[in-house]
Amino acid sequence: MNSGRSIPGVYRAAGALTVNGYSEKWLRQGFPWVYPNEVTAGQARPGDVVRLVTAGGVVLGTALADDGWIAARRFRDDEGPLDAAFIRARVEAAWELRRGALPPDTTAWRLVNAENDDLPGIRIDVWGTQVVITLDAAALSPLLDPLADAVEAILSPRAILLAWRPDPREKERPTPPPRVLRGAPQAEERVTERGVAFLVRPGAGKDVGLFPDMRDNRAWLEPHWQGRTLLNLFAHTGAFSVSAAKQGAETVTVDLSQPYLDRAAANFAENGLPSGELLAEDSFKALDRFRRQGRRFDRVLLDPPGHSHSKDGTWSGEQDYGRLVSAALRVLPPGGWLIAASNLGSVTPHRFQGMLLAGARKAGRPLRMLHDGSQPLDFPAALQFPEGRFLKFVVCAA
Repeated sequence: MNSGRSIPGVYRAAGALTVNGYSEKWLRQGFPWVYPNEVTAGQARPGDVVRLVTAGGVVLGTALADDGWIAARRFRDDEGPLDAAFIRARVEAAWELRRGALPPDTTAWRLVNAENDDLPGIRIDVWGTQVVITLDAAALSPLLDPLADAVEAILSPRAILLAWRPDPREKERPTPPPRVLRGAPQAEERVTERGVAFLVRPGAGKDVGLFPDMRDNRAWLEPHWQGRTLLNLFAHTGAFSVSAAKQGAETVTVDLSQPYLDRAAANFAENGLPSGELLAEDSFKALDRFRRQGRRFDRVLLDPPGHSHSKDGTWSGEQDYGRLVSAALRVLPPGGWLIAASNLGSVTPHRFQGMLLAGARKAGRPLRMLHDGSQPLDFPAALQFPEGRFLKFVVCAA
């Protein structure tokens, strides 16, 4: 794999990939990916800059080639170079969208949201004084130097780290280790979200410890916590529980992972809040126990992972969500709120609402939508890239 090269001042395509008519149609509509079965001629190594052309030789753009489930990621729709000036301009455009628009006292946010900011396969997250560049594939590594240069010019962080976001469809493909690109990182960083403090680990990849894409949804719920009880399932490091407790809620925080709950306890302590009940337990088992005990909660929050495996079984966000809704409604009194989220890009908002409806019908409890939330401004969703609207967040009265 030829993925360790830096891009010179001008880096133009050395070869071409010819795409079929189906790919041409989508590329002309702004879609940034080319799949392997859409390439009809041409060869390239991962990390090579290539022109994308029609069978008649019409140029459709400049891309980085790959050898996984994506054959090429298009960065521009002309023959221009993928040089440092181009990358800097893309990162600065993303910064201009966010500058001055983030909530006050917020130091955890996303600078670049991959395809939705016209930098496919690349995410750049800010964690206080540190920045993490996350790549979907090693084929994107040639862009690391200009990306880091742009970040330094805009933000002057303490450190820039590299992380990876391997696709589950490529389990056999080796993932490079995370590493420090520049500066001197610290293992733990205190960040804030609208004044609420969280302890995060920027170098821990997907286990950083906070999901800023939920920021606006936590903010919407703030006026509705006072005097309420919250059951937070699949709670991770407890961000929703901490936010609710800060607004006067009594919380029960459930996650299968004791280490995550330990981090949740630290987040409560960082804000000077009581931690409530922290239960290291399977969420389905907790729901069944609460049902048998006759215990009820004013608010039940469901934010499960897309997929997971444990000794208690396998969870699929596409197959099992209705069953989870049904179980949750059995511990929710009339008038209580079901708060349900999914981050699966393969599940459309319409389909997600269908999952909620199926669970409600199974439980014999009608639901009324009170709020339909999504991603904050720093997680834009490009209309030409349907996968960009990954987050669904629905609040319903039961």
